[in-house]
Amino acid sequence: MRLAPAIVLWLAGGGKQGWRGGRELRKGPGGGGRDLDKIIEHVIEGDASYLRRLAWKTKKAPEESRAEALRRTRQAILDALDAAVREGLPERGPRSGVIWTSRYFVHRVAWHALDHAWEIEDCLS
Repeated sequence: MRLAPAIVLWLAGGGKQGWRGGRELRKGPGGGGRDLDKIIEHVIEGDASYLRRLAWKTKKAPEESRAEALRRTRQAILDALDAAVREGLPERGPRSGVIWTSRYFVHRVAWHALDHAWEIEDCLS
C-alpha cells in the first residue's frame, strides 16, 4: 500500500484523517532517525523558512500547538503568494538574499512535503 498520498493529505489537512496511525517508524539502518512528530514539525518549520524566499516574514507564536503552527504557516503562505501576485516580488531580498519565483516556491514546498512523505513510507515498509 502506498502511503505517501495519505501522508501528504494529512500534512495538508492538519489532522489525522489521512493518516491511519498505529504503526511505528523503523529507525536505524534502512530507516530514518526521526519519529513522525519530528518529521511533521520539520516540514512545517521548513515551509515557514521558505517564506523568506518570497520576501515574507512569519513569527512563531510562543507555546503554539502543531495545528496552530500549521494554520499560521498555511495562512502566511497564502498571504505571501497573494502579495507576490498583486504587488510583485523584489529582485533581491534583505541583505541581497535570493528571491524565488512564486512558481518555484510552490514547487519547493510541495516537493519538501512529498519527500518526507516518501521517507515516512519507506520507514513503515
